[in-house]
Amino acid sequence: WNADNVLFTMTLQAANATPTEGNNLVFLIDVSGSMMSSDKLPLLKKAFSHLTDQLTEKDTISIVTYSGKEAVVLDGCSGSKKETILSAINSLKASGSTNGQAGLQKAYQIAEKHRIEGGNNRIIMASDGDLNVGIRDPRQLQAFVEEKRESGIYLSVLGFGSGNFRDDNMETLADHGNGVYYYIDGEVEAEKIFGSELCSTLTTVANDVKLQLTFDPAYVEQYRLIGYENRRLNDEDFEDDSKDAGEVGAGHTLTVCYEITMTDNKVYPEAGYATLAVRWKNPGESESVLREYGIGDESVKDTLNDDALFAAAIIETAMLLHNSRYKGNAS
Repeated sequence: WNADNVLFTMTLQAANATPTEGNNLVFLIDVSGSMMSSDKLPLLKKAFSHLTDQLTEKDTISIVTYSGKEAVVLDGCSGSKKETILSAINSLKASGSTNGQAGLQKAYQIAEKHRIEGGNNRIIMASDGDLNVGIRDPRQLQAFVEEKRESGIYLSVLGFGSGNFRDDNMETLADHGNGVYYYIDGEVEAEKIFGSELCSTLTTVANDVKLQLTFDPAYVEQYRLIGYENRRLNDEDFEDDSKDAGEVGAGHTLTVCYEITMTDNKVYPEAGYATLAVRWKNPGESESVLREYGIGDESVKDTLNDDALFAAAIIETAMLLHNSRYKGNAS
């Protein structure tokens, strides 16, 4: 990593999904004037066509659109009626202002109306995040979706386009609506999310996932978590089940990296120079599960494998973009 420190890379993978009773999906689609460009609504239509191909008769599909006002385009259609769903999606046209609040309220009403007990009840919101009518402030959006998530309906968000794209709004909605957030920049990414990775896109296997890593000071002198600035919790929040944290989809992987300064003690113990504690809630449950793992000498490598090299390159790129004081001689 550099002459003085080492890179600590840790990847966790969630379990694959177990079959549900079906998907109750509400597509909440931004059809305001800002969605006209080719990398927005036209790409959005292609993205949803990949999802429609995967639906079955166990699924229930609704479509709510919003611009200056909200409209229900499809209300509780069977997933087996693919032509009806595609026709409704392809009929959408962009115009007007953007009242995301009204669209969200209607989407939650429709999702509740068609709730599938034991199934996956989820709103999939697609937008460029440019909300210019109703709630616009990220803090107000946070409060709105935090209240709604108590119903057990997940809110996932798809971001499209550039220029006036509002990443802060989109991430706020997904983070506090107990969903996931994807940015779709082309057909390849659309197919990946709604084709090969559909199960992880739609199925949440763990709620309020928290990680706590403890280094043994006999072996680690200093450490720095790289990134995740907006995901950090206070130490006391780790055991507090009322504190909201991130959701993880089926089969999802999560990679965390630290820059660490080792002590002069070069003999790492088998018992572990670090301990990872993972806490999460199973969907539908209010109490968390705790697992702990020791990280010992088997993890210490003299050279980086391709995955770690790639992670290092991504980190260096981000540090250069932020002009980080930790960038060193990265170029």
